[in-house]
Amino acid sequence: MVEMRASELFEGITRIPGELREKTVAGVTSDSREIEKDFVFVCIKGESFDGHSAAERALELGAAAVVTQNKLGIDREINVADTREIYPELLSAFYGRPEKRLKICAVTGTNGKTTIANLCAQLTRLMGHRTGVVGTLGTDTGSGLEYSHDGPPTTPEPRKLYSLFGEMVKENTEYCFVEASSQALVQHRFAKNSFKVAAFTNLTRDHLDYHKTMENYFAAKLMLFDNCEYAVVNIDDEYGGKTAEYCRKIGIPVKTLSLKGKADFYTEFVKIYPDRAEFIFTDAEAKKSYPVRFALTGEYNVLNALTAIVMCGLLGFYSDEVVTALERIKGVSGRLETLYSGEFTVVRDYAHTEDGLEKLLSTLKPLAKNRLVCLFGAAGERDAGKRPDMGKTAAKYADLLIVTTDSPRHEDPQKTIDDVVRGIPDGILFEEYTDRGKAVIRALETAEKGDIIALCGKGHEDYQAIGDEYLHFDEKEIVDNFFKDGR
Repeated sequence: MVEMRASELFEGITRIPGELREKTVAGVTSDSREIEKDFVFVCIKGESFDGHSAAERALELGAAAVVTQNKLGIDREINVADTREIYPELLSAFYGRPEKRLKICAVTGTNGKTTIANLCAQLTRLMGHRTGVVGTLGTDTGSGLEYSHDGPPTTPEPRKLYSLFGEMVKENTEYCFVEASSQALVQHRFAKNSFKVAAFTNLTRDHLDYHKTMENYFAAKLMLFDNCEYAVVNIDDEYGGKTAEYCRKIGIPVKTLSLKGKADFYTEFVKIYPDRAEFIFTDAEAKKSYPVRFALTGEYNVLNALTAIVMCGLLGFYSDEVVTALERIKGVSGRLETLYSGEFTVVRDYAHTEDGLEKLLSTLKPLAKNRLVCLFGAAGERDAGKRPDMGKTAAKYADLLIVTTDSPRHEDPQKTIDDVVRGIPDGILFEEYTDRGKAVIRALETAEKGDIIALCGKGHEDYQAIGDEYLHFDEKEIVDNFFKDGR
């Protein structure tokens, strides 16, 4: 059990009243349900609850101190300018400043975060180093991945995040790769100067239910680069070019990437096959090139691989050993993952935005010897404005389009389907099912020789969020059971 004096916890963060300096601190939290004796309670105003309303109750429960943004004039109060900003600083201090003992790297962008973070983790492990990962697939402190089975956020809340970092330090983990979501950045879930390397993938429409505008969404992503030593940026993306300019302006060394040349690191002679990609990776400054064979297909996965190679290079690994390790990687769960290969092929992918569908389906279309069958749905209670665009994009590539649900949450499943259907051009045939399980079976039952069936949106997830419940739903199991039953 970690304990320290309040003076140790707050050192270098903010001044505290003299009478609190010798107080014992046994924990730090912003969740009023987690308060215990000798905890420091940080009052944060959220969308539906203001922690300041629980400050006096925290003292009654034996809190060592309460940290406020709105001065309350109560006992054991420490008033600061911004409680959100100070919260991860206190957690970092409580867990022994793990970011100073771990090499933590982060990936941000609309698409590609999970693939890149997990590729980097696999690469460093293959090169002999204990590595953690935190993101959409789950968390791994270095001893094995714990999958996300109940839909937690891409980036955990600060207390969970820093307890994970602290655990990694205890387990002698050397590296950690984190998916940094835009919400996590806006909500200041990371302490200052946390990251050795930060990467930007791309920016397309998503999460506007939260950010409201693309300008706000981009500004959230940029916050990561105020917090790193080195930046890796895809300049093929319009916002990537702006990110590189921003990094140069604030003095962060930046390495640029491109599939088109004219970057610090670029690819040439890209060849896409059904089960792999091959390309030449060039380090322009070193004037060296390396042939790469990689077990994920699609140009966007070439860019993901390139990002992972360069991130590892900035951590001190030699390009030739990284490329050798990359050729041993089999893939990433739920990312263009083949579930069945026989007379036809079934893949699943996390594509859940217009851009994600565009990249996935444009990759699969020329690989299909017969039809491309696309099954997807739009998540409930999430940016509804993107749904028609998803329908339009899917219809552009699919020979058979099956529109269904994703995780409807509290929204009417039929409404999510109707929103998607509004974007499908007149004359395009499609089928719709509110029951995603039945939709998957329908796609399998109608498969023809040479078809590629793309199950889009759920990826690695093994649940559907319906109402307040997370119900078991695993497309890999559905596909496996379909063929076990002899169909």
